[in-house]
Amino acid sequence: MPRPYSSAVIPAPLAEVWPQIRDFGAIHRWHPAIETCELTRGATGTDIGAQRRLRLGDGGVVVENLLALDDRGHSLTYEIVESPFPVRRYVSTVRLAPVTAVGHTFAEWWVEFDADAADEGSLVELFADGVFGTGLAALARRHA
Repeated sequence: MPRPYSSAVIPAPLAEVWPQIRDFGAIHRWHPAIETCELTRGATGTDIGAQRRLRLGDGGVVVENLLALDDRGHSLTYEIVESPFPVRRYVSTVRLAPVTAVGHTFAEWWVEFDADAADEGSLVELFADGVFGTGLAALARRHA
């Protein structure tokens, strides 16, 4: 089972970065590949079980469910339930930690998914670099 991974140091304190990540309905505010994000289930973007509908820049649509939100551990876990990607099971986590020496935030984002072997390599690259790396880099630029 592949496990694409990306990480970044964001030049802002955890207390400034975590509210942006924890709002499941606001990813379009900081991720450049996401045109719109609409909550289709759940009163807020912090309700476990909330569902969001993302419209990607290329016109694709992704529907995701919020599985876990851990304010103490600063992590959020979600699953894809509908997407243009050839995956059968996709569970992803974003986790933040303080870089206490300089007051910055360490961010990491990964996924475990099932796919046909022929698709795995391109999906690993797409998720690690195109989704996670791009999103974390944009978040870091917002705080530079």
